[in-house]
Amino acid sequence: MAQWTDPAAQRWLIGVELRHYRQLANRTAVGAAEAIGCTAGKINHLESGRNRQQPDEVAALLKYYGAPDDVVQRLSQLAERDDQRAWWSPWSDVAATWFQAFVGLEGQAAWEFLYEPVFVPGLLQTEAYARAVTSATPRVRSDHVDRFVAFRQARAAVLTDAEPLELVVVVGEAALRLDVGDPGVLQDQYRHLIRLAALPNVELQVLCPEDGIHSGFTGAFAILGFEHAHSVGYVELQDDAVYIRDQERMRGYSMAAENLREVALSPAESVRFIESLVHD
Repeated sequence: MAQWTDPAAQRWLIGVELRHYRQLANRTAVGAAEAIGCTAGKINHLESGRNRQQPDEVAALLKYYGAPDDVVQRLSQLAERDDQRAWWSPWSDVAATWFQAFVGLEGQAAWEFLYEPVFVPGLLQTEAYARAVTSATPRVRSDHVDRFVAFRQARAAVLTDAEPLELVVVVGEAALRLDVGDPGVLQDQYRHLIRLAALPNVELQVLCPEDGIHSGFTGAFAILGFEHAHSVGYVELQDDAVYIRDQERMRGYSMAAENLREVALSPAESVRFIESLVHD
């Protein structure tokens, strides 16, 4: 997905992998630095993504850590990609820094799982719904609403790209019934969800209260999956976000996602449910 480039997100992903394989090999930053002839500080910068990782450095470190050959090859190839402007940069003044990181990673992802119990997720919003939601939140300045909505619409194009993001969404019934805009806005949003659910790369499920206990009681979260790196979890806070990189913790989020998919209505049942909201 060339149009979704983000050098910072790419460096972040490579850094996460470098740290993962170093810790897996029980190597210290000092030992890694000695292995490739640099300082421990540089190793930390490479792992944080602060410094651009050179392909030969990535390969040398991974070999020192005893990483499999295919891992060495795919991560060193990832580091070879040219440094380009981030796709979201035209909207950098209206999108929070912690959210810029997420959309940058999302553009690099092969697939995404998303659970949202409160409102229709941004990726699935119509322009009118996005405008109504954005206008009602104190997070976005009133003079930034138009540009933020444009940013949200541009981001949604990842679902219809030539190499689209594979998306699985579990959305709460309450989110669909949330009073947003006028009745026409909601009706158009329902129809838009039905159209998106028909895409081969989108799977939409609705979670109803009568479906019973589930693992999403702690709130919304996302999981991003990559071809060249381990999965990353994302939890949004009021004015910040948490990124889960530890793979032990990620197993818990993956299990929660599976549970939500099992408890929610099936994709076909979910479409019929949304169709009933249109008729209502």
